[in-house]
Amino acid sequence: MIASIEKTIDKANKPLQFSVAKNTLAHRQIVNQIGVRKEFSREDKSVTLELLKAYKRSPSKRIRTKLVNLNIGLVKKEVGYWSNQSAESYEDLLQVGSIGLIGAIERFELNRGYAFSSFATRYIRGEIQHYLRDKSSTLRIPRRWMDLHNKSIRAAQQLRRELRREPSDRELAAALEVSLSEWQDIKLAHQNRSPVSLDAPIRCDEANGTCLAELVPDPKHCLQVSQEDSIRLHQALGQLEERTRAIVEFVFLQDLTQREVAKMMGVSAVTISRQLKKGLESLKQVMQQQAA
Repeated sequence: MIASIEKTIDKANKPLQFSVAKNTLAHRQIVNQIGVRKEFSREDKSVTLELLKAYKRSPSKRIRTKLVNLNIGLVKKEVGYWSNQSAESYEDLLQVGSIGLIGAIERFELNRGYAFSSFATRYIRGEIQHYLRDKSSTLRIPRRWMDLHNKSIRAAQQLRRELRREPSDRELAAALEVSLSEWQDIKLAHQNRSPVSLDAPIRCDEANGTCLAELVPDPKHCLQVSQEDSIRLHQALGQLEERTRAIVEFVFLQDLTQREVAKMMGVSAVTISRQLKKGLESLKQVMQQQAA
């Protein structure tokens, strides 16, 4: 039933890549086949483990289909959350989450000793999050900011209940454990994530109306400033320790998460966070000295 999806599964150790648009039929076949599952039980966990052992010994579509059907509740749990955090349909997210579940089945290692449900949930969540990031906007927003904006929705709801009023930016920033300035940057990035036509009117009064294009500065006047900023930043980065500079570039220039950088460098996420903070403070000092 899910034969058409076989070509999209990389059985080597490369990241799984799926396109919802290209695999719509296969995804719908999965969704239609899995149907509705009851709550996951101990018996289900035991059966899952036996099926995983059988699948690792002799991979087959039949066994994998049983595993998908048995564990679809993990997908529905994640979809239930993310469908309330986005404008995407439940069915589309269910299709994407099912792909994450299949990826978990392919990648799970029995000798690691951890529960399949925990392992699969990370894959399912990651697949959905990547899909939402790709669909969310034309403007590329850092992953961390996207995650924080999603968390802010829940934080705002909780603060409204506690305070019985709309929370302030400072209160939301505190709840998210970020600075006020960073939270304001996150809000601004989210508000400006979609493109606006240069012909879009920005005043309601037709007599005095103007369009966005009339207010956009001439690039010729901005080019020199932009180049100077770029040169100063490059020079400042060159003064950082090699390891610290690499971390700053990975996070801000290559858009990797701190956890991804930590895994790549073989250190803890806490170490990366400290090094990143140290690097940013050093950059600030160097660039302030350059501007003086």
